[in-house]
Amino acid sequence: MPVDRLLPTSEAEDLIALTRELADKELAPKADEHERGEIYPEGLFATLGRAGLLGLPYAEEFGGGEQPYEVYLQVLEELASRWAAVAVATSVHTLACHPVNAFGTDAQKERWLPAMLGGELIGGYSLSEPQAGSDAAALTCKAEQVTDAGGELTGYRITGNKAWITHGGKADFYALFARTAPGSRGISCFLAPGAVEGLSFGKPEEKMGLQAVPTTSAMWDGAVIDADRLIGTEGQGLQIAFSALDSGRLGIAACATGLAQAALDAAVAYANERSTFGRKIVDHQGLGFLLADMAAAVDSARATYLDAARRRDLGRPFSRQASVAKLIATDAAMKVTTDAVQVLGGYGYTRDFPVERYMREAKIMQIFEGTNQIQRLVISRQLAH
Repeated sequence: MPVDRLLPTSEAEDLIALTRELADKELAPKADEHERGEIYPEGLFATLGRAGLLGLPYAEEFGGGEQPYEVYLQVLEELASRWAAVAVATSVHTLACHPVNAFGTDAQKERWLPAMLGGELIGGYSLSEPQAGSDAAALTCKAEQVTDAGGELTGYRITGNKAWITHGGKADFYALFARTAPGSRGISCFLAPGAVEGLSFGKPEEKMGLQAVPTTSAMWDGAVIDADRLIGTEGQGLQIAFSALDSGRLGIAACATGLAQAALDAAVAYANERSTFGRKIVDHQGLGFLLADMAAAVDSARATYLDAARRRDLGRPFSRQASVAKLIATDAAMKVTTDAVQVLGGYGYTRDFPVERYMREAKIMQIFEGTNQIQRLVISRQLAH
């Protein structure tokens, strides 16, 4: 059942309608087969780019949609309700475009942003390392200056390992964070190419869910990238990474809400078709109340991410609200998808219905973009000041 949305403009309404049509045609029919077979959806992200869905929150000047975050997140939710892996990868791509958009020079923006926002170049985000997940300041991957005979900076030699990269090995570029000096102020950000001598990728992780889009490690073995791929200044990396974290958390909150909505829709449809003791199971109070709690959880999740997005659109602080949204929406997705399996009973535990996949996909959303324990830490620290 389509969600009844309160959108700020008729243009936004048209955009949501376009997204639903495209998602129903291009995502929904393919999701199950691709997830079961761990088949990458070749060409799909280019299709999303041509539809204008990969650069929605960015300026029209560089090919973006110049949409409020409130609208962009609702587009993500629509995508996630059909295929969570694609929605998550879209959120990651949007996150990977942020460093160039917010900290790049005019020349860097003009050179790279149009292709990035138009879907010609698909991005990944490479911050985490095997020993540095939530603690980004602990990363050890190094970027050493390379100079010519006259001492002029020509590039950076990258050495070290990165982990948990969505779209790893498939992306055309990565927002790469590497150490140029000791300490928390010694981390820098680079727009790294997806293919360069000295860069290799590990075997895709064998995951519980989101299997159609690979998650890999990356091994940088002295690969040299051009000096003009430094984004911002040396040592500005953590500032750049943290400036995007709140927005990235909202992206995951929207994806989690879309996944929960899909599970609710599947459970309601089944409850209206299945009968026991001469009545549809939706008419049994115990089952009806469970569905009501699921609906309340989905609506609450949506309300939290929209509240944070509207604060962001107004230029107000929204860090705490972003953590609340990520926490509430992903916990809701885990509960609602689990309850959907319960509604379908034994059938819910089989692959004949998608709810078992939804439950597996929900779990990771409580972990990436900062675990929900980290979200509680962020919220509690803000309350203490």
